[in-house]
Amino acid sequence: MSKYYAIYLQLKEAIEQGKFQKGELLPSENELMKTYEASRDTIRKALTLLAQNGFIQKNKGKGSIVLQTDRISFPVSGVISFKELAKGRPESIKTHVKKVCIIKADQALSEEMSIPQNTELYKIERIRQYDDEKIIYDIDYLIKDIVPFMDERIAGDSLYEYIENTLHLPISYAQKEITVQSCTAVDRNYLDMLNYDLVVVVKSLVYLEDTRLFQFTESRHRPDKFRFVDFARRHG
Repeated sequence: MSKYYAIYLQLKEAIEQGKFQKGELLPSENELMKTYEASRDTIRKALTLLAQNGFIQKNKGKGSIVLQTDRISFPVSGVISFKELAKGRPESIKTHVKKVCIIKADQALSEEMSIPQNTELYKIERIRQYDDEKIIYDIDYLIKDIVPFMDERIAGDSLYEYIENTLHLPISYAQKEITVQSCTAVDRNYLDMLNYDLVVVVKSLVYLEDTRLFQFTESRHRPDKFRFVDFARRHG
């Protein structure tokens, strides 16, 4: 993991935990350089990422002002793991791994991922539990040539930590599609759907820094529990 991204995650966690309140200034760039033993360029990259994701507003001559401290939302334009999202939350958040296996891409996956049919993939099915309710069903497909090993222990912790910190493959960006679909029998079997008959489906194609696709995810959410947010800036 790059240093600026690690600093970004630490500052983001501090904001989410309320260590910096809405409207408060973050420490100056000089103070952050000393705290994290980092260059000015590294600190500026971390602050830029915070600004791009809507956590701070950078004002010349005034510093970085905290914008938001109470997120429990999935950023549409961000690439974030469930473990990173859960950090600092007071709620009980758990992951249940239902399946890890090797499959070959059928025609549907071949078209979805723009890969040849029969490409070997790891298929991972996980249930996300928020407090006492199972509310998210994730299906991940990882290209085996890029991620050569996967097991239930890794799947139950953090795929992204393993890919970035163990395999040393920097994750860069994702393309996402969000739709609302009818609840399936599998959704009802895996999730606590209550009286809901619809799920929010987020499909993500995730790419490495070298632009290689390594992951396709279909994430199926009970509609009442999570908001999907984006943060946009107007450029004149």
